[in-house]
Formats: sequence, C-alpha cells, structure tokens
Amino acid sequence: MIAVVGSLNMDLIIRVPRFPEPGEAIHGEDLQTACGGKGANQAYAIARMGQPAHMIGCVGDDAFGDAMLENLRAAGVDIRGVLRRAGKASGTAMILVHDATGQNEIVVASSANRTLTAADVRDAADILRQADAVVAQLETTLSATKAAMALAREAGRISVLNPAPFTPLDDELLGLCDYLIPNETEASQLTGLSVRDPESAAAAAGLLKSRGARNVLITLGADGVWVESEAWHGHLPAFPVRAVDTVAAGDTFIGAFVARLVEGISLREAAQFGCAAAAIAVTRPGAQPSIPSREEVMAFLHARNGAT
Repeated sequence: MIAVVGSLNMDLIIRVPRFPEPGEAIHGEDLQTACGGKGANQAYAIARMGQPAHMIGCVGDDAFGDAMLENLRAAGVDIRGVLRRAGKASGTAMILVHDATGQNEIVVASSANRTLTAADVRDAADILRQADAVVAQLETTLSATKAAMALAREAGRISVLNPAPFTPLDDELLGLCDYLIPNETEASQLTGLSVRDPESAAAAAGLLKSRGARNVLITLGADGVWVESEAWHGHLPAFPVRAVDTVAAGDTFIGAFVARLVEGISLREAAQFGCAAAAIAVTRPGAQPSIPSREEVMAFLHARNGAT
C-alpha cells in the first residue's frame, strides 16, 4: 500500500489560443471541470497502476468535495483518511491550457487543503507505518508535509517528496527524503541554478543530494527526466507524443514511478515506466481523466521499445 498525504482540488479548465498579457482579457473555450489536486492525482495514478493507495487530506463540506471523493473511491483509492471541513470550501484550481502546445498556467485556491495539520497526519500514523511508501507534496501545509516525511523515516518506509508548488525547504526536510522529485522550475528555485536541460539538471540534482536528499529525479517535460542516485544516474528521454494537455503529467510520472518502485524493479526501469505513463497522460485533456491504466502503459512500452 502507498499512502499519499496531500491536496485535493477541483480543476476549472479553460482552453485558450494563447496566454493573456497582464491586464488583458481574451476569449477561451467553455469552462470544464475535472477532479485534480497534486495529492489526489498521485493517489489516483497509483491506484491506476494497480497498487493500493490511501489518501490523507482535507476537503470542504461541499459538492466539489463530494465529487472528488467519489472519483477517488471509484478508482479504488481508500479515502478514509480524507477529512471534511465544515464551513470551508474545497480546494480549486483555475487552469489555462494553451491550445497549440498543451502547456498550462495554474492558479490554486487551497482552501480546505490548508487546514491539514501535523496533528492530523500524526493521527493517521498507523496508515503511514503500514505503507510501503509515503508520498507528499507542498499544496497543503509545510508542517503536515514534514510530519509525513518524518513518520515515514521513523517507520523505515520509502519517503517521496514532490516539492510543488515551490516553497523554500530547509536541509532537515530534504534529509528526510528518500526520493525528491521536482520539475525543472522547482529545481531551479530550490537551487538557484537555471535548470533547462539534462546537463543543468544534473548539476541541480547533485546540489540537492549534497543538501540531504538521498535520490533526486528532476522531471524536464518534453526532455524527459534526470535521475541522480547511487543506484543509477543519467538522462531518460521522454517518449515523443503530440501533447494536448500537460496538466497532471508530473503527478502521473510520480504515481507510476512509485507504484513500480515498491514492486522491486530497478530505479531506471521505474523511471522509464513513469515517463511512459506521463507520455500517455499528455495526449488527453484533464488531470485525473488523463491518467492511463497500468495495462495501457505496459502496452505503450511494448509498442515503443519492447520494454516490460
């Protein structure tokens, strides 16, 4: 079982021909809604990859909360660790998706997500201690994230931190991370280096390892992922596809990577599996609706390079 401590957001999506300039209003397509939130996306992806997933987080006592919980439940995610906050709105995210490239701009209203406390996480300690891995992000509170990573370390479980959205992190928290998985923007902000390609990602990953993270994977969008680990280090290119919507690509990578990692395959193979899952996801619109099944990823890999 993999426990995910993190956010649940309802995504409000508008496709646009281009991103607006400051102060400019432009026309976009009709508003769409889809279940998202980095924590929920990662839990959903883990379940889609065939691993039991347990979600720990907060939603409001509203219709968005109902819909998000039902969507996770339908995917097989255990939602008993999700708390309902009376009088709070569920988290929402406004997402602009560029028609031509599939790139996105996102603004998040965290709402109920920001009420998750370290005490709430410690109340779920039995779940975390039973997990093969604990995954967290930074869309809730930093204290909750630290508590999750500390409990995982104390229990000898694999700890995975996706440091998104960017928040300055101290070396104490980095030292609790078995796997630190930022994207190129977050890696740049964490290190002060300009991460734009595999070479600069390698430099940033080395710096983050020197600050305490045991293994660092920097996702590079269409350039794939840089892996920095004692077990293996190097660049894994992305699978070339036509991107429609890059929302949740990183979350899909993380969920698929961790799901395979706990099964005991090599770090390189798990990362390649994550790249394949993310490649499929970007060819589809939405966050959780875009996440493929394990069988789809296996078929994709077999068709591309005969990998299993």
